[in-house]
Amino acid sequence: MAESAATAVSVRPRMGAVIVALFKLRIVALLLVAALGGAFLAAGGRPAARDILVLLLAGAASAGGASALNEYIERDRDALMQRTRKRRPLATGAIEPRVALLSGLALVFGSVLLTLPFDPILSVFLFLGAFIYVVVYTLWLKPRTSLNIVIGGLAGSCAVLSGSAAAGAWADPGALLLALMLFFWTPIHFWSLALVYREDYEQVGVPMLPVTVSRRAAAGWALAHGVGVAASALLLALRPGLGLAYLLPAAAMSALLLGRAVALVADPTVERAWQAFHTSNLYLLVILVAVCAAATIGAGRAP
Repeated sequence: MAESAATAVSVRPRMGAVIVALFKLRIVALLLVAALGGAFLAAGGRPAARDILVLLLAGAASAGGASALNEYIERDRDALMQRTRKRRPLATGAIEPRVALLSGLALVFGSVLLTLPFDPILSVFLFLGAFIYVVVYTLWLKPRTSLNIVIGGLAGSCAVLSGSAAAGAWADPGALLLALMLFFWTPIHFWSLALVYREDYEQVGVPMLPVTVSRRAAAGWALAHGVGVAASALLLALRPGLGLAYLLPAAAMSALLLGRAVALVADPTVERAWQAFHTSNLYLLVILVAVCAAATIGAGRAP
């Protein structure tokens, strides 16, 4: 009995780690915060609780399902790459490929079909985000062109627009600007990581930008997109209601991100690439939290 209990305890953390890895729940969490940013902007800082609940549940299902499908498609490549071969459950054999395939399809189409009757615009953006990530990026562009992640970044933009759609104003100017920021953010984020694992991508024949051009040139393109990120984020400060509560952290984080990007161009080493990658993660989180907080504060001041 004691042995069975000990075995059960030891299995739970492994299964939890499998779920986190298969559905890429850390990335999903960041996408959900992006969706919240779109919702708070579109609702003027006062999104309805029901809208937020639907957005979080449907968004998590769609993004998690798309992640499982991505890992199903890339399972053989993941087994060869240092970055993924010991971390992803299909590469390690922790779960069967058909489990990933069926669960991914069920989550994506379930989220789309369940939201379609009462919020068709939200349903459209949930589907678009998953379609761009799985079909356009993973299946079509990633094996063929170094511009893969540029177009693939539209999946992150769809997360923002799913939030504004859930709040009833998908084309809100602030949400559109935040979606543009996500579009520019994805390349600087991922190219920094690809600089760290350049040999991995070269080995498996994936033409990520750092594989097809020099390290310094790739860092230069990352910097160019970083300028787009900072410009979009700072332009968003002009939206009424955000004020200094948003502008101050946005300006500080933009300066930090661009500083890391410039340092990477000057010295395109693995260490600098790691710094740029981690800074990009922190940047996005701070910007999104600042958007939600500033919009809420602005709504409280409104007459």
